[in-house]
Amino acid sequence: MSVVAASIYRDGHAVPDPSQPPEAPWLLRHGEFVWIGLFEPEEDELVTLAQRFGLHPLAVEDARVAHQIPKLEVYGEQLFIVARTARLEGDEICYGETAIFVGPNFIITVRHGSARAHTELRKQLEASPERLKHGVDFVLHGVLDFIVDGYAPIIDAIEEEVLALESRSLDCPLDKDEIHRIFRHRRHLTRFGRMLGPMQEMSAKLEHLDLPCVDPEMRPYFRDINDHVRRVEARVGGLREVLRSVFDVGMLIEQQQQSIVTRKLAAWAAMLAVPTAIAGIYGMNFEHMPELNWAYGYPTVLVVIAVVCAVLYLRFRKAGWL
Repeated sequence: MSVVAASIYRDGHAVPDPSQPPEAPWLLRHGEFVWIGLFEPEEDELVTLAQRFGLHPLAVEDARVAHQIPKLEVYGEQLFIVARTARLEGDEICYGETAIFVGPNFIITVRHGSARAHTELRKQLEASPERLKHGVDFVLHGVLDFIVDGYAPIIDAIEEEVLALESRSLDCPLDKDEIHRIFRHRRHLTRFGRMLGPMQEMSAKLEHLDLPCVDPEMRPYFRDINDHVRRVEARVGGLREVLRSVFDVGMLIEQQQQSIVTRKLAAWAAMLAVPTAIAGIYGMNFEHMPELNWAYGYPTVLVVIAVVCAVLYLRFRKAGWL
């Protein structure tokens, strides 16, 4: 059985009740609602819940088959919401999914691939009975807020590494492994940003639209979720820009160092060209050449070579090439 937890709530307090399977009648009195949490349920379990609570078949199918985009759909007096969870494992961002059925007196959460259970969330919500007695929309807000809060640690961890790469790129050119990390982070952030767009649209609907099972008094709470998603989305965009600038700066520094090496090689080549040219001239085997019979011809040529090379060295040193 994939039912992780199931509780009936009355006036913000959990009703003392033995754990009930999905096929239980779940007889609810006025002012009560039930919160059922499932983790990767079997198809027959969802069918049983669909028959008990009148869930729409299309919503049940979406909850059974994971890999849905974040969305909000209205089926009569019920809401069906899909939210994407995310966590960081090493350098990889791993995604999960939470489908939420919301009715007038029930809320059912179906988790797929999400490592963060709702156990602590239940305890936090049950610790605020004055707010929990508001009903299913308060639980819905708590679940979505729990999911969205999981995004920030991912961005914090990536941001620390990106800042370290930025500092490193200012000191020396990036090596092959660092360049691979830059493109890996850009790929993950691009995918993360594509997920945040639909999440922002879904939270905006909860904030602005008149929806069943959602009291207008809860809109400020859903606005807070929308703000959190927008802030994360803005940080993702900012990190992608920083990664682009880190790569550009790294390439510029590498080009600058290559230019310095090229200038040094050109300067030494120019200085070596002088003795090479003079030696080449005197290496030609002609009978009549100037100063061949002069006693001071050889030392004079050496002095001329040394003076010219010294002048070139000083000029290149002054120009910053050496």
